[in-house]
Amino acid sequence: MATPKFNSKSPTIRRILKEAAELSSSPSPDYTATPLESDLFEWHFTLRGPPRSAYEGGIYHGRIVLPPTYPLRPPSFRFTTPSGRFEANREICLSISGHHEETWQPAWGVRTALVALRSFMETDARGQLGGLDASDAVRRRLAAESRAWRCAACAKSNEEIVRECEERCRALEAEAGPSDRREVEVPAELKMGFRDEMEKEKAAGAAKEGDAESAQLAEGFVQTTPARRDPLPPAPPSASSARPVQGVPAPTATVPLTDPAGRVDTAGVTRVDPNAGAPVWIDYAIMSLFVMLVAMLFKVLGGY
Repeated sequence: MATPKFNSKSPTIRRILKEAAELSSSPSPDYTATPLESDLFEWHFTLRGPPRSAYEGGIYHGRIVLPPTYPLRPPSFRFTTPSGRFEANREICLSISGHHEETWQPAWGVRTALVALRSFMETDARGQLGGLDASDAVRRRLAAESRAWRCAACAKSNEEIVRECEERCRALEAEAGPSDRREVEVPAELKMGFRDEMEKEKAAGAAKEGDAESAQLAEGFVQTTPARRDPLPPAPPSASSARPVQGVPAPTATVPLTDPAGRVDTAGVTRVDPNAGAPVWIDYAIMSLFVMLVAMLFKVLGGY
């Protein structure tokens, strides 16, 4: 298989080739990474589990995808070996990954990212994207199984990859003598960024719980507090409600209108007795006069 040609004048390509050569010439027995022959922007890494932890003795494999503008933008990471800390084959959210470009610094590289990944394995997930919260027993079991895990692209098991890395380290020490090689440490900014990220997620969870509790209290307050009812102001007097003149009864009915055909619309009209409201003595007087007139009429007719 022929090695693909790359534009060596590109700053990104020069940076990637430089990091690959540095990792090969100065290997670490705890981790290794190399780009694929077919794609310089995809790297495969293998690292040991942190000592004195549930991952001790485990060997884990994963992928690193570099953006086209690397190192100006951070890479993305995913583990392919189950670990009980990160979901397998899912991009993880860390302060060194593409999810947090604001914390990335172009001076960092793949080696710095590997050291940070290894240290982050001992932290709690706390709802982190791509993170898992598993028991120590599960993580120890997965650590024992991880050594035989084999990558299809690398065509080697995790244990074989680490053994070859250890052999290179011994060969270099035998050739150059014992070295005082100092391991790369996780930058303080990465530690603070990861701590701040966890604190933000924790604060966001607490804020959601507080908002839910406040909503419940507000709902109870609305349900248990009676609504305030202000007294209505008195209605202003109108012309129709003016005090009637003494001796003149107030109108009790409206006069119906006549349509062009001459029909009277009586719907909704209140009918009033014409004698309603007349004094009783007037009725008696009228009846008495009528009786007297009838008596006088009979008397006159009887004289004839």
